[in-house]
Amino acid sequence: MDTKPTYTIFLGQQRLLTAALREVLATLKELHRTTRDPLLVFNDLTGRTVDFDLSGTLDEVLAREAPAPAKPGPGRPKLGVVSREVSLLPRHWDWLESHPNGASAALRRLIDEARKADPAAERRRMAILPTDRFLTVMGGDLPGAEEASRALYAGDGVAFRSLVKDWPEDIRLHVLHLSAPAFELEAAT
Repeated sequence: MDTKPTYTIFLGQQRLLTAALREVLATLKELHRTTRDPLLVFNDLTGRTVDFDLSGTLDEVLAREAPAPAKPGPGRPKLGVVSREVSLLPRHWDWLESHPNGASAALRRLIDEARKADPAAERRRMAILPTDRFLTVMGGDLPGAEEASRALYAGDGVAFRSLVKDWPEDIRLHVLHLSAPAFELEAAT
């Protein structure tokens, strides 16, 4: 679940590339020189479209898109700890603070335990939203798109695959790739 993201480039309904960020940026840089046709780039972990500033050399583009270094502040930034606000009722804060190592450590433990308790359900949950976002952008006007989204959330892989079977090949293949973890439990039974 903590995998490095891949990105997918589409030119209209044609999938050009699915790869890690470095390869995608190199390809985009080349395409930027050779085509004026609109390209869509998707982050496959989130399903969101992303835009990159392609000005300058490839090294400059890569440097701009590299993850920002952790900001110094509270917590342990060298470990990747990020400080954010959480709103809880007083009884929740009391319960958290009664645990060893404080509220933050207790929250991290609870989240890790929940993720490990049912890894298949976690993979399913993590596949549904990106798939639905991709569906909305690339398949929103295709026949059966709304029904496909309902089947995705219902975990009905048979209906989902049936609804997308006549879609343009690259869109169909990519949506099936993104949605595969959402239907793992179905395939196992």
